[in-house]
Amino acid sequence: MRTCHLLGALFLALVLAGCSKPSWHMTDISGAMPRLAFQMTAEGKPVTAADYRGKVVALYFGYTHCPDVCPATLTDLADMLGKVASPDVRVLFVTVDPDRDTDTVLADYAKAFSPQIAGLRGDANALAALARSYRVAYSVKKGPPYEVMHSNAVFFFDRDGKARLVTTDTSNTAAMAEDVKRLLN
Repeated sequence: MRTCHLLGALFLALVLAGCSKPSWHMTDISGAMPRLAFQMTAEGKPVTAADYRGKVVALYFGYTHCPDVCPATLTDLADMLGKVASPDVRVLFVTVDPDRDTDTVLADYAKAFSPQIAGLRGDANALAALARSYRVAYSVKKGPPYEVMHSNAVFFFDRDGKARLVTTDTSNTAAMAEDVKRLLN
């Protein structure tokens, strides 16, 4: 009789474990970071976080003259967008070098990767406030040589603008796509 109870308890535990949600591929930061909030420009027009409500948003900081990390990250994010195949996902590429990244340069650069990637530009105060909110480090040394440094984290927000996930490795685009599809539902 005791064996029946043990088997029953084991069966119940296995059933309940099967009902739990699968873990995320990226790091879950739900409740640890503030909601998406900003006032910047995209293609020379004012935009705010409210313009992206109802969409899953990936937020990435970089610059158009970046020789390696930014183009590789944006290529990975564009591949992820293709795997998700939803018009309800946007990537916001925030320049940390607004002196060189004009609205036109930034818009052309972002769109070269995907029409779902928007280049955002702000004045020094708007950029610093947004970066500070998500603990993103960056610096620009106008030189010579001209040097730009920035963190490589990508933050993901749900349709309500709540920070949900972060990653510093975008190479597994299928895993990112799986997480983004879960955020869409």
